[in-house]
Amino acid sequence: MEKKVSEESEESKEFNLKTELKSIGMTQKEFSKHIKRTANTVNRWVKGEVEIPEVIKLYIQAYKKAKLYDQISLKIN
Repeated sequence: MEKKVSEESEESKEFNLKTELKSIGMTQKEFSKHIKRTANTVNRWVKGEVEIPEVIKLYIQAYKKAKLYDQISLKIN
């Protein structure tokens, strides 16, 4: 039983590129240009055909934080 619970928690942490791109307001094509990769590569990541490099996941997390910071800064100023 314990193993199943840990597996479920791992699944809930699964990175969903399509959802992440939507949350930052970018299409696959826009994101591919932004990171200088082909649209085909990004599409294969979204479909799960190829594993998403960890650096891409970290980049999106940092991008989201920077976008949030910008939004907060605009409200303060």
